[in-house]
Amino acid sequence: MTPVITETPPAGHAPAGPASAGTVGWDAWGMIVILTLAYTVSFIDRQVLNLLVEPLKLAFDLSDTRLSLLQGLSFTLAYVVCSPLMGRLADTSNRRNILVGGVALWSLATALCGLSRSYWQLFAARTGVGAAEASLTPAAWSIIADRFPAHLMPRALSIFMMGPYLGGGLALIFGGLLLEYAEGRNFPFLAPWQFVFLAVAVPGLLIAAALMLFVREPVRKLTAGEDENTAMPLAEVGRRFKANGRFYFCFYGGMSGIVITLYAFPAWMPAVLMRQFGAEAATVGVQYGALVLIGGSAGVLTGPLVARWLEKRGRLDALMIVPLISAAAVAVLSALLWWAGSYGAALALGGLASFAYSLPMAGASAALQIVTPNRMRGMASALYVFIISVVGLGTAPTIVALITDRIFADESMVGHALGVTCAVSAVIGFVLLWLAQKEYARLISDQGLVGDQG
Repeated sequence: MTPVITETPPAGHAPAGPASAGTVGWDAWGMIVILTLAYTVSFIDRQVLNLLVEPLKLAFDLSDTRLSLLQGLSFTLAYVVCSPLMGRLADTSNRRNILVGGVALWSLATALCGLSRSYWQLFAARTGVGAAEASLTPAAWSIIADRFPAHLMPRALSIFMMGPYLGGGLALIFGGLLLEYAEGRNFPFLAPWQFVFLAVAVPGLLIAAALMLFVREPVRKLTAGEDENTAMPLAEVGRRFKANGRFYFCFYGGMSGIVITLYAFPAWMPAVLMRQFGAEAATVGVQYGALVLIGGSAGVLTGPLVARWLEKRGRLDALMIVPLISAAAVAVLSALLWWAGSYGAALALGGLASFAYSLPMAGASAALQIVTPNRMRGMASALYVFIISVVGLGTAPTIVALITDRIFADESMVGHALGVTCAVSAVIGFVLLWLAQKEYARLISDQGLVGDQG
C-alpha cells in the first residue's frame, strides 16, 4: 500500500518546506540546531542537581535517601506518567506550540528549584521539570519525521540525539563553573546552589523564544486512510499497535536491552575503575567522562552513516541492522570486562561501550517513525520513552547492585556484575531486534516505503 503524502497545510499554518523532496533547505537544518539545543538544555536542567548534592544536603539537612528521591523519583515519575499524555498531544495538536510550552515550563520549573525554601518545594519543582520535559521527545521526533525525507531522517535525528551527551557533560562543566563563580560572591537572598539553578534556567527561555520565532509547524505526511484534520481515535491507535504488535513488542524490548547497558555503564563504570584499580574519583570523572561524551556523540553520529553504507549495498532494512551490530558489540565488550586486568583496559572497554550502545539510537528512532502512521507517531514515541525509562533508568543500576550484593557478596566484584548484566541484556536485545528487523522489512515493503529508504 503506497502512502499518500498530504501537502495541503492545516488551516492557519504556512507549510514548512515539503519533506518529500530529495533535499531540504537550511531552515530545516536550522530547526534541528534549535531542537538539539533544547534537548541539550533539558539534560543540563535535569542533571545539574547531581553537582549540587553537598550544598543541598547542608541546606536542607538531607540524608542520601531523601536526596536520591530528588535525583530520581521526583523527576522520573512525572516524566514517565506524562510521556503518554504528551505523545497524544503531539498526535492531535500543534507540535511547535507543544515544544515552546514545554521548554518554557521546564525552564521556569528549574528556576523554581532555585527559589525553593524547603525540601518539598524543591521536590515539587523537580516534578515540574520532569512533567514538562516529557513533551520534548514525542513532539520533536514527530516534527522531524515530517520535515525530512526518510533517507535524511536518521542524519537529522543523529544530530538531535547528541543532546543527552552534550547536556550531561555541560551540566558538570558549566554547573561547576557557575557554582565556583557564585561561591566567590555574596548574592543577596541567594545561596550559591540557588544561583546555579536560576542561571541554567535562562538558556531554556531563550530557546523557547527561538522555537516560536524560527520554527514552523510542518505539514503532516499522512498515510492512506488518515485525515489531516481529524485525530486518530485511541481505539484505532490501539488496533494498529495490535495489528503490528510483533514489530512494536520486539522493537521496544530489543532496544530496552541496549538501553539497559546505556544506563548501567555510566552508573557503575566509575565504581569499577575506583574499586578494582584504586583510581581517584577526580581522575575517573575527567577521563571516563570525556570518553562518554566523545564516544556517545561519535556513536550517535556514526550510526546513520553505517546505515547509509548498508543501504547502498542493498539492505533496505539497514536502520534495523545497525541495532543488531550494536547489541552484538556491546555483548562482547561487556563480557571482556571479566578479563580486564588493568585500569587502561577497563577504561578503554568503557569508552568503546559508549560508542557501541549509542550507535543505533538515531536510526532506530527513525525506523519507528517511518513505519508508524503520522497520527500515532507521538504515542509510539512516548510509549518507547516510557518503556526504556522504566526498564533502563528504573532497573539497570539496581540490577548491577543486586548482583554485586546478593550473588557475589563482594563490592570489588562490581565489574563482573556489570559485565553479566550488560552482556545478558545485550544478547536478549539482539534476539528481539532480529525478530523486529524481520517485521520492519515486511512493513516497509507492505506500506510501499521501499523507495523512501534509499
